[in-house]
Amino acid sequence: MNIESLRMFCRVVDEGSISQAARSSYVTQPAVTRQIRQLENRYGTLLFDRTDGKLMLSDAGKTLYGYAKEIVEIDNISYEAIQELTGVQASVLKVGASLTIGEYLLPGLLGNFKKQHEEIKFSLSIGNTPYVLAKLEENEVDIALVESTVDNDDFKVQKFADDELILVTSHNHRWASRDYIDVQELAEEKMIWREKDSGTRSLVENALSGRGVLVGIQHAMELGSMQSIKSAVEADLGVSILPRLTVTKELKYKALREVMVRDFSIMRDLWIVQKQRRFKKSAETDFEEFLLH
Repeated sequence: MNIESLRMFCRVVDEGSISQAARSSYVTQPAVTRQIRQLENRYGTLLFDRTDGKLMLSDAGKTLYGYAKEIVEIDNISYEAIQELTGVQASVLKVGASLTIGEYLLPGLLGNFKKQHEEIKFSLSIGNTPYVLAKLEENEVDIALVESTVDNDDFKVQKFADDELILVTSHNHRWASRDYIDVQELAEEKMIWREKDSGTRSLVENALSGRGVLVGIQHAMELGSMQSIKSAVEADLGVSILPRLTVTKELKYKALREVMVRDFSIMRDLWIVQKQRRFKKSAETDFEEFLLH
């Protein structure tokens, strides 16, 4: 059995057709079919059901797919490890990060890590949490850093930091002279929100709902990025509750002002997510240990 046949089998499953797998692999369709036939001869059974012009995994194919993905993954990791050991290629760590972590926390983390590991290079993917976790699932990133809780037994999940969400206003807002406000006073102001499917927004809404004030809060607008929200708050178009790590610079230079809310706080955990596997890149292990200590 050739491992390339297993690799091609996985590609056919992932791409959904032999023709698409052939195109993405830059080979002919007969070449792909030949590799699938070799596997079927090896296992003595059909791996696909070909009915009504559609290619569907048979029960045997479904069973093989999980094993094949793991075998191919281990082969890729072992190849990279040897290439790095022999100096053929530099050690490259593929890191995925959710938007807030990727934009505000990761640059500093990578800078400090590089001081200790100058030989390691990075490939970065930044997007929302589902996007990053999908890349981790498909082995397109080695390690993911996300803000949302991850409910997947196939992943190893560890907390590496936490972050507080705080109420911010423009620096000249009418609450500027107040040491505290009561949470009920938020209904007097217009709130600037992230988009509806934002994990940050869900966390804030749940906290406000738990205090019975969410229904009374006026909605000023929804914006799709943290930077646009900060600019809108600075322009005094409303107030917002944002992660502290995203407004550190604005607070320092007095573009925004933090307003304390009496007996009300929102904390969230930040997570390292990795696939459950026996073998890992040394760079992944080093970065994991750096984040946890």
